[in-house]
Amino acid sequence: MNVTTTRWTRHHLDLITEDPATTAPLILGPVEPALPGFDLWDMWPIQEEDGATALFDGRELWMGLTAPALGHPEERHDVARIRLLALDDGKWIDLGDVFPDGASPGSREWSGTAIRRADGTISVFYTAAGFRGEERPTFAQRVFEARDGVHREITRPDERYFLPANDVEGGPGKIKGWRDPAWFRGRLLIAASVPWGDRHMGAIALTDSGSGNRPLLVADGINREIERPHVVVHGGLHYLFFCTHRQSFEPADAAPTGLYGFVGAALEGPYEPLNGSGLVIGNPQTQPDQAYAWMVLDDLRVVSFLDYRGPADRAHFGGTVAPLVRLHLDGHRTRLEPC
Repeated sequence: MNVTTTRWTRHHLDLITEDPATTAPLILGPVEPALPGFDLWDMWPIQEEDGATALFDGRELWMGLTAPALGHPEERHDVARIRLLALDDGKWIDLGDVFPDGASPGSREWSGTAIRRADGTISVFYTAAGFRGEERPTFAQRVFEARDGVHREITRPDERYFLPANDVEGGPGKIKGWRDPAWFRGRLLIAASVPWGDRHMGAIALTDSGSGNRPLLVADGINREIERPHVVVHGGLHYLFFCTHRQSFEPADAAPTGLYGFVGAALEGPYEPLNGSGLVIGNPQTQPDQAYAWMVLDDLRVVSFLDYRGPADRAHFGGTVAPLVRLHLDGHRTRLEPC
């Protein structure tokens, strides 16, 4: 597989400036929960193989991670399940868990993508975290495809390039990655980790049509956790997007929590950072953690979830769909537009 590895460097971060074109609007006032009684985060629609959002009897069907809205919000990762929702005329309708109890091979389910195949079946690509039946949550991560009720592990990190995601102890921002599979034209993009001294840094793996994988992008000593990579084709160019937390930068707060992106002529690279720095949407300084887990859709709508609008506690946690925004893409430049 011929892949050119692109490096995201401190030079790029130094180009970040406060700019309305890349700063998310403040999310103010109450936001109605899409799933009362549940936290909801990391959402993705069922897509067609060409990347368009699929319609089912005129409705979009979405998946997202859910957990009962109890205790500290960060505990939700230990019990996460993938849930199905319909979006009908702007209203969210709960359709229940995607998988029956005990069907997935992990102790919980983390993010991925879903594709409607030409024969009408749905492939759900997702992360199995931990192992079914374990006494307490571990942080091993495996990438699976679920189709017609069969769950199949489809790729593992090539340890010539990537660190295995086999942590027993850990937590958000502290564990290695092999997760968040995004399907693109028969390939997968995966949030991964590569060595950096005695620590690790974030990377994006690109699989070939089999089980092989190579680094497509690495955060060259500047960030330890890249998440939810995905590609959108627009104007003949490939736009590679991912998100990360401000706490994951080296040093922390070197750049805002946000959606970042690169652009190139081909999926395999090379890529150049959008807007010079890579920043596409950053949370505003007055609410630096207000949203997370952005996903750019084929029509350039951008979905995310409402995170913390204040201290990281239950009282300030949103745990639901954040207001949508829209991107304008013009070659190497982007800007936010009203949705």
